[in-house]
Amino acid sequence: MEEQEARRLVERYSDMILRLSISYLKSRQEAEDVCQNVFMKYISTNIAFQSEEHEKAWIIRTTINACKDILKSAYHKKMVVTEEVWNGISQDEDAFWEVREAVFALPIKYRIVIYLYYFEGYSAKEIAKMLGKTQNAVSLSLSRGRRKLWEMLENDEKGLVSSYGK
Repeated sequence: MEEQEARRLVERYSDMILRLSISYLKSRQEAEDVCQNVFMKYISTNIAFQSEEHEKAWIIRTTINACKDILKSAYHKKMVVTEEVWNGISQDEDAFWEVREAVFALPIKYRIVIYLYYFEGYSAKEIAKMLGKTQNAVSLSLSRGRRKLWEMLENDEKGLVSSYGK
């Protein structure tokens, strides 16, 4: 792979991989490792993509699988995450931070579909294909996730969002 192609990949996908990994792992350090691993896998795998959408879907699927591998590892199960999630990722609006924190407090089955739908702009059909689920299952997770998110945001005055869910 030539240097120009490597730069294109990093510029196009590094932020997305990092955000997706952080939403899964709640650890910036582990997310950075996943980002590196995804790029290494891309470079070492000689895949011919049909389109940019196909390439992006492969990147997302590979990122999710890498995150799941970390979550299954014995090391991760014993580790306690103490860093601030998304440290260094800048956003201006307070509302964004409140919603983002609430999204991270959701159970993982809701968190990932909410993230892909709202932050990455995928449809329920596209998410279903990426995650190997039915469109109805994704739609149901979106609906339940939105309901939980709404409840959490309504109850935020009581400090419920500040502790992240697992």
